[in-house]
This record gives sequence, structure tokens and C-alpha cells, in this order.
Amino acid sequence: MMISLSTFAQKGTGERRTPEQRATRITEKMAEELTLNEAQKKQILEINLEYAKKRESEMEARKAEMKEQDSKLQQVLTEEQRSKWVKLKDDKRESWKKGRPNAQIEGTHDPLKAKKSGGN
Repeated sequence: MMISLSTFAQKGTGERRTPEQRATRITEKMAEELTLNEAQKKQILEINLEYAKKRESEMEARKAEMKEQDSKLQQVLTEEQRSKWVKLKDDKRESWKKGRPNAQIEGTHDPLKAKKSGGN
């Protein structure tokens, strides 16, 4: 129940969870679904935290690459083309958010959630 409340409280804020928050969240879900003992829970939290931090680092590197690419593209495009390009990117971003309503908040794939809803 506490997991649901914390998830509900963060929805709509637009804030990304920290790696620690994401690791704790998935570990709590795993503990609940898999009936983990305390020793397992501690080990799994460490593993989840390790990979949450790794994904965070990779995401930051990807953002930097995208910013660099965009800067180079802006130098080549005309003012009109730049405006169109910005609109295209914004439209795509909005379309993506509509297709995955919690993606901008969740930040990670949740295999337990996918399994419950019939996904894989």
C-alpha cells in the first residue's frame, strides 16, 4: 500500500525519481511479489541501485550527445528550418508522452508491472 501511495504522490509532479528512489521502488515491488527475506531484499536493493545509477549515467551522456548534435544541426539549418525542426521534435515528444503516459515520470521499465498487465 505504501508503494502505491508514494507512486501516486509523485505522479503529475513531472519530477524524475533519483536512482535511489527507483531502486527502492522496484526492490519493494519485488519483495512484495516474490516474498523476499531481508537478506535477499538487501542484496537486491544493492543490485538495483548499481544498475539504476548506471542507467542514470548513460542517460546523462545520451542527453549531452543529443544536445551537441542539435547544436551542430542548428548551425546548418536556416531560421525557417530551425523553427520547423523544433516543432517536429516537440510534436514527437508530445506524441510519445501520450502513448506512454507515465514514461516521463517513471523513467524505468518495470518488468513486474508488465507481467501483471499481460506484457512481457
